[in-house]
Amino acid sequence: MKMNFARMMGQLALRFADQEALVNIERRRRYTYRELQAATNRIVNMMRERLGLRRGDVYLCILENDNLSLMHVWTAFKGDAAAAFTNVRDSVDEHRWQVGFIKPRVVFIENALLDSHFAMLRELGVTVVCMDRPAAPREGLLAFDELLEGVSDANPEVENDTMKDILVYRFTGGTTGKSKCAQYTMDNWLALRDALYTEAEQIYDPDQRYLHMAPLSHGSGLGVLATLFRGGCTVTQNLPDLKAWCRNVEAERATTTLMLPTLVYRLLDLPEAGAHDLSSLRTIVYGGAPMSPAKLRQAQARFGNIFVQVYGATECLTTAAMLSKADHLGEAGDEKHLSSAGRLSTVVELKVVDDDGKELPQGRTGEVWLRSRGTISGYLGNPEGTAAEFQDGFWKSGDLGYLDERGYLYLVDRKKDMIITGGFNVYAVEVEAALNAHRAVAISAVVGVPHEEWGEAVQAEVVLKSGAAASADELIEHVKARIGRFKAPKAVAFVEQLPVSVVGKVLRRQVRDKYWKDQSRRVS
Repeated sequence: MKMNFARMMGQLALRFADQEALVNIERRRRYTYRELQAATNRIVNMMRERLGLRRGDVYLCILENDNLSLMHVWTAFKGDAAAAFTNVRDSVDEHRWQVGFIKPRVVFIENALLDSHFAMLRELGVTVVCMDRPAAPREGLLAFDELLEGVSDANPEVENDTMKDILVYRFTGGTTGKSKCAQYTMDNWLALRDALYTEAEQIYDPDQRYLHMAPLSHGSGLGVLATLFRGGCTVTQNLPDLKAWCRNVEAERATTTLMLPTLVYRLLDLPEAGAHDLSSLRTIVYGGAPMSPAKLRQAQARFGNIFVQVYGATECLTTAAMLSKADHLGEAGDEKHLSSAGRLSTVVELKVVDDDGKELPQGRTGEVWLRSRGTISGYLGNPEGTAAEFQDGFWKSGDLGYLDERGYLYLVDRKKDMIITGGFNVYAVEVEAALNAHRAVAISAVVGVPHEEWGEAVQAEVVLKSGAAASADELIEHVKARIGRFKAPKAVAFVEQLPVSVVGKVLRRQVRDKYWKDQSRRVS
């Protein structure tokens, strides 16, 4: 099916007209629906006419939330080149790998990153566009605002095949050969919008003001289209600063936000949460981990019953399960379901299978497989990863879980060597590669361990080379410099040896098991 998304969004502009559609707090930009339609048309026309970005081309966005909001799906779907989103806080080495892998013609970047990134990007033959006018000119550097001058805001008149044309890429892994780049069609994203609309409890309505403090390049961005098509407003905050968040909730009368459980816990003890009026909040969406029942009750007493847990994945762009506000109320003596990932969505096909892919009966634990319109076709440039993780349209989640008689999904362990810490996916092999590159490290094992705030924390066990010395802090800083802060271990334990198989492979599961002993739920 073909779609001219600019025409679709033009119809929204007619319907919602002068309602606010987008607010960028740090840059003090405000767009009504009419203005956002014109601005995103102009951006697409600029990219096509002045940067030559057409079908088959890719542009990479290394941007904070406010700038990324201008380039998000409501812009990407109007053109025919594909947008790639990455975490602006990844390390320069990670960004270098991403550029080399996806080979973008253009990179849109924050001015603050020019000193660390510009030479590398030019060396790789990339056209660099900074989002603010630079303090001093650089040969080969273009400015976003200057490129927009004089460009028409007319409909770009691009039609895309909603089921076939890849228009968005998002990175899910790192630089060790385990890296994955998910590829999305327009229908994958529209499926997510539709899935959110089918829930009995609706959090998307015309007066919604969705404050995004979490990265739009990751989970927070998944609410953009559902907000847009209801006539709501997307409000962006760049930094993960809870004090600023409290001020912004009050000033913008935010109704909805996405927040990791760890941030909710911190909010309970934050003086600013009591100093500002947060009464406009109707929904706090969280994911990546269940909330501690005790902390949940404290949060409900403080903010009301406004919490919704969602379970989904990069590879299956839909809400696979949801723990609604009604579910969060529970009943005295009946709170087991609060440790679940929620009840199954009505628009996703889920099955629990054994190691041979055979479906298991209700109540039996196995790997969770997901299939829906939101399930991607596979990973860019990674046929091995695609073959291993997708089968008959299902994505093999790597989560081990079971369904109870009421349709609640319980996750009890993780099959893949992936750690979810603070809502981010961290691959153990990637962190191990960074550790093993240190001159003093002979071998390492990295696992996720229970953590009250982060769900899981990255823990490393390290064997040093004979005669070598290194401190835990030194190794942690080494990893931060190579692959980024959020992937670095929170703690490093030095051991004489690691458990290995007969062929010398580190038995990571044995390392992990001792940290999860006596835990009722084995994943965050």
